[in-house]
Amino acid sequence: MEFNVKSGNPEKQRSACVVVGVFESRKLSAMAEQLDLVSEGYLSNIIRRGDLEGKLGQALLLHNVPNTLSDRVLLIGCGKERDFGDKQYRKVIAKAITTLNETGSMEAVCFLSELNVKGRDTRWKVRHAVEAAQDTLYAFEEFKSKTDSTRRPLRRLTFNVTTRKELTVGERAIEEGIAVAKGSHKARDLGNLPPNVANPSYLAEQAKLLAVDNDKVDCHVLDESELEEMGMGAFVSVSKGSDTPAKLIVMKYNGGDAEQKPIVLVGKGITFDSGGISLKPGANMDEMKYDMGGAAAVFGTFVAAVEMELPTNLIVAIAAAENMPSGRASRPGDIVTTLSGQTVEILNTDAEGRLVLCDTLTYVERFEPDVVIDVATLTGACIIALGNQASGLMSNHNPLAHDILNAGDHCGDRAWRLPIWDEYQEQLDSNFADMANIGGKGAGTITAGCFLSRFAKKFHWAHIDIAGTAWVSGKAKGATGRPVPLLTQYIMNRCEG
Repeated sequence: MEFNVKSGNPEKQRSACVVVGVFESRKLSAMAEQLDLVSEGYLSNIIRRGDLEGKLGQALLLHNVPNTLSDRVLLIGCGKERDFGDKQYRKVIAKAITTLNETGSMEAVCFLSELNVKGRDTRWKVRHAVEAAQDTLYAFEEFKSKTDSTRRPLRRLTFNVTTRKELTVGERAIEEGIAVAKGSHKARDLGNLPPNVANPSYLAEQAKLLAVDNDKVDCHVLDESELEEMGMGAFVSVSKGSDTPAKLIVMKYNGGDAEQKPIVLVGKGITFDSGGISLKPGANMDEMKYDMGGAAAVFGTFVAAVEMELPTNLIVAIAAAENMPSGRASRPGDIVTTLSGQTVEILNTDAEGRLVLCDTLTYVERFEPDVVIDVATLTGACIIALGNQASGLMSNHNPLAHDILNAGDHCGDRAWRLPIWDEYQEQLDSNFADMANIGGKGAGTITAGCFLSRFAKKFHWAHIDIAGTAWVSGKAKGATGRPVPLLTQYIMNRCEG
């Protein structure tokens, strides 16, 4: 979809539709008041009759509003004005987009971007309006034989800013919003693909495509035989039960100075997780295609960074494998040797994500990273702890953790920090190896982070558990694209700081 910014009066817009806000109780926003004045009270008369209270998410489409040049005016309920913040702003944008798309408006001018959002400037409002619009219109229909071709979808949306001085800021915000949305959509597409398509080899081919015709992007793929030869015993133990070989996919974006240390993102890419010999229950096992949500997220973040041409050096390492049961699969009780030389007793083959990640964390030491952030749908315990609202965050470096939390607050893709105190490390003790791959029932998310921390002692590191945020279940089942906005915001903040 095409996005633009302009500065003008609502009554002078020659458009299929003009969008303005109404607060509770029936209070017109500044732009709605302007339309009401020009139309000689047309809007206020309709609202006074009770057609719209202004409650959050309400919508009323008006035709032929007097003394205006647009075909229609769309009123969007914004809730209580004193409570209008980030969450409410995204909701009203999404409602406006849905209504416009369903009522056949192929283009519109949106004045919701002029609403006062607590603590947010024009750049934030325009960028997040673009992201919300793109997310609302997202649909994954690649495998449907029939799609609705009769609709006239929304094709162009113009956001209004208060002064012409803000046009440049608005145009920049549109570019940023499009890039983040593009990255989020890539992550969602990868997550939503069926596991018979999106296997490790497919992810590798997708990564290679990013390097085509882009001098700043390199891609290198290590096959399973190379991983085994290098000594990645933990990584390879996960993929042994599958007929599809594992891949370590490394993408590099060289956007900064040559001497600048890179930001490294590591993604868990279990393209299907049956649990292995520790087989998962059959109910909802189809959702285990989303166990590569971490890989999808770092892939999408890479896409966004390249799209914006951010002045940084970024490396993404994707640990891609399929966890299947077979005569070759790892067994509970097996002991493997990691690339770091530490040994792990596998007590549960369904705790496989940390096994591919630990070897990958050791592997990325060679890049002398500034920071390393790994992202993984790692533990069901994280869903119990934080639900589907926040991702879990653990880190060995307080400034890094604070920067990630701040980035999440800024973009609405939030995380919550959990401790990785030494007391939790004791739960990983093994009688037969340096450590076990699980730490028992209590604090499952934290002990998983503690496990990974043992392989991240040579750099500043953070671990983001997205088991509760990478996808939604039920009727609206699908990948969310999180935490692409968080990671991208973190990198943008680093570039601007």
